[in-house]
Amino acid sequence: MTQQPQVKYRHDYRAPDYQITDIDLTFDLAAEKTVVTAVSQVVRHGAPDAPLRLDGEDLTLLSLHVNDTPWTAYKEEEGALVINNLPERFTLRIVNEIAPAANTALEGLYQSGNALCTQCEAEGFRHITWYLDRPDVLARFTSKIIADKKTYPFLLSNGNRIAQGELDDGRHWVQWQDPFPKPCYLFALVAGDFDVLSNTFITRSGREVALELYVDRGNLDRAPWAMTSLKNAMRWDEERFGLEYDLDIYMIVAVDFFNMGAMENKGLNIFNSKYVLARTDTATDKDYLDIERVIGHEYFHNWTGNRVTCRDWFQLSLKEGLTVFRDQEFSSDLGSRAVNRISNVRAMRGLQFAEDASPMAHPIRPDKVIEMNNFYTLTVYEKGAEVIRMIHTLLGEEGFQKGMQLYFERHDGSAATCDDFVQAMEDATNVDLSHFRLWYSQSGTPVVTVKDSYEAETRQYTLTIAQRTPATADSAEKKPLHIPFAVELYGDSGQILPLRQDGHPVNPVLNVTQAEQTFVFDDIASQPVPALLCEFSAPVKLEYKWSDGQLTFLMRHARNDVSRWDAAQSLLATYIKLNVNRYQQGQPLSLPVHVADAFRAVLLDEHIDPALAAEILTLPSVNEMAELFEIIDPIAITNVREALTRTLATGLADELLAIYHANRLGEYRVEHKDIGRRTLRNACLRFLAFGEMRQADALVSRQYREANNMTDALAALSAAVAAQLPCRDALMREFDDKWHQDGLVMDKWFILQSTSPADNVLETVRGLLQHRAFSMSNPNRIRSLIGAFAGSNMAAFHAEDGSGYRFLVEMLTELNRRNPQVASRLIEPLIRLKRYDDPRQAKMRAALEQLKALEDLSGDLYEKIARALG
Repeated sequence: MTQQPQVKYRHDYRAPDYQITDIDLTFDLAAEKTVVTAVSQVVRHGAPDAPLRLDGEDLTLLSLHVNDTPWTAYKEEEGALVINNLPERFTLRIVNEIAPAANTALEGLYQSGNALCTQCEAEGFRHITWYLDRPDVLARFTSKIIADKKTYPFLLSNGNRIAQGELDDGRHWVQWQDPFPKPCYLFALVAGDFDVLSNTFITRSGREVALELYVDRGNLDRAPWAMTSLKNAMRWDEERFGLEYDLDIYMIVAVDFFNMGAMENKGLNIFNSKYVLARTDTATDKDYLDIERVIGHEYFHNWTGNRVTCRDWFQLSLKEGLTVFRDQEFSSDLGSRAVNRISNVRAMRGLQFAEDASPMAHPIRPDKVIEMNNFYTLTVYEKGAEVIRMIHTLLGEEGFQKGMQLYFERHDGSAATCDDFVQAMEDATNVDLSHFRLWYSQSGTPVVTVKDSYEAETRQYTLTIAQRTPATADSAEKKPLHIPFAVELYGDSGQILPLRQDGHPVNPVLNVTQAEQTFVFDDIASQPVPALLCEFSAPVKLEYKWSDGQLTFLMRHARNDVSRWDAAQSLLATYIKLNVNRYQQGQPLSLPVHVADAFRAVLLDEHIDPALAAEILTLPSVNEMAELFEIIDPIAITNVREALTRTLATGLADELLAIYHANRLGEYRVEHKDIGRRTLRNACLRFLAFGEMRQADALVSRQYREANNMTDALAALSAAVAAQLPCRDALMREFDDKWHQDGLVMDKWFILQSTSPADNVLETVRGLLQHRAFSMSNPNRIRSLIGAFAGSNMAAFHAEDGSGYRFLVEMLTELNRRNPQVASRLIEPLIRLKRYDDPRQAKMRAALEQLKALEDLSGDLYEKIARALG
């Protein structure tokens, strides 16, 4: 490694010495060599002798002019072009060369299949031309693209199409102009040959917006759902937030090679095809809902991210946490609010809490960073959204919307900070959020401990709530936070008891602001059953000594669906912890009859929403189970999860089979009612696969063969793999033969292969690196095979012989050179070594030391390895 990457600190922020107000780009485009001409209008704001320091990577400089004069007062440094002796205002003309086809990192301008496309967030524009590559430099962009017409019939960029023409040599050109100033990370360019789905949307003020969805040739029949989702998102943002789209055209392009899910470039969103393409036989219900969510997310960025952007990358949660909250609300308003909320909570408990306990722990607004790509994290996105949700809880919908309006009034067209957002919320509502702001700067998962007591004589019920945040890798000292803590109290017959104190009603959302607080409720006739942290009102871990009776009561009576699900999770957690302990002691595993009966009652409840029943019946993932323990025992957790599955499958066999048959559907429709019934039926099938083997094998085979949609086919395949049924190999071969030419469908198959409980799974995964559908160049394939093995197959990845760690080191060594961003995301399970026993820690440490010694170690990997070994 040449030199150690440098740490950047949030407190070192200073405004740039120069601003660029306008930039005119010309691309003479070809895959092997593209010539970029950038003509910028530059204004100095700093000292007269300040040099202009432009960011640039992998660029070949052809010429440099200032006010049409060749300029020699410059020097090239690693990662920068430094220009001296400049006037106060000037036109800067830079011509440089880049090689898109050689760009395997997929940052800047690169090749995806036969198309060329860009990815500029966070710092990709510096791979296109030298520029002030920072989000607080906002310019108006004009882009002219020149290319061979046969190879690249479509030439797209941000804004509105203002001119086009033909050239004599078979080439053509299109010019685009974006009237809205934007940072360069929102620049986009796409050139290729596509099928196009066109539509229009009439805004609430009566403007017609052209909608264009570009997909690879032959995929047009997989585009309509994305278009429907886009129109739903545009309508929802007008109705719920009063926000209208501002350009004449909105374009989405689906590409196969993409490091992220999608990118919100102004007016030209570039998407991983995974979040655009859907057809009944290729996409599951989850795929359809994910497409709706991600299409919504990128569209909502038009205001929360584009019209108001972030001042610096430390403020990333300003746009991402807020926009995730908006996409969660969109999904909840269109579908099942309870199911969406449960999905958010699972992500927090299974994944984000683990991040908080890892070497990469950071607040939602980080204070220091080496490689910005490493902060596109669950903490910034998902926990960021939970922080916004808490503000919404504290202010209410009306107050929150007033805050949003003031935020846009103040900051439209500019680069803002997280503090600016919170200030607007405070000023619009007169609610003091000064203590609440600590959520932005303090990392870690708070642990909230609740104790209660009931005095029959005074008819008073008391809750004592204490909070502490354990030390994290980035800071030991933690202060008490402002935690909105929602409670409900239930009487004997399942009625909600009114909360009163001194004759006055009490808000069910308690403001917990101190290390310990006591709340007393009057006029409570008998010992109540409390529902605590209702709706997961804050991203905290809850400790309360539930009795099984209280939890089964809440599973039956709680009015809030999330509370019913959460009670089932808490009931399971008790026996997960108990049985992991028994497994470690070599004792037989057990589950009391009353626990199985509580789940039987869910199956027999004729009034329950099938989607909620399915969530309650779905056992916590191994990652969610792992977060119940300080030291993770991957073998014990995996075996206990399977044992619980088999126990429930045996105990509830008759009810599971009856519900399975009762929820059979005819035609396939993407409607929330049908999705709920399919999800419940397939949750039952998953258990039934672990029942009597011959019956299970026949049932699973029949569903696979008779399925008229991917949801049911994949559910059968998944059950066969999980239970290692005799039909597994034949079904997996059939699926491969049918779909091997469709990468997105094969990703599902690769995930099943890599998360299989089979003893020889690592051998299988190694073999699949040579599979006809696998490519180390495609991030989706890598995530599905290598990422799923390391991140979701806990027992195999953490095998005692260290084979899983050695495999990941080999893969990361290659990806470090090829695509550091993807490598950096895959290394996460390896850097969490301190959560494991000493022998595993030693092997994980050795693996990290081996990676650290790589000569050309990328900044992306260096940062995580250094923190883990720190």
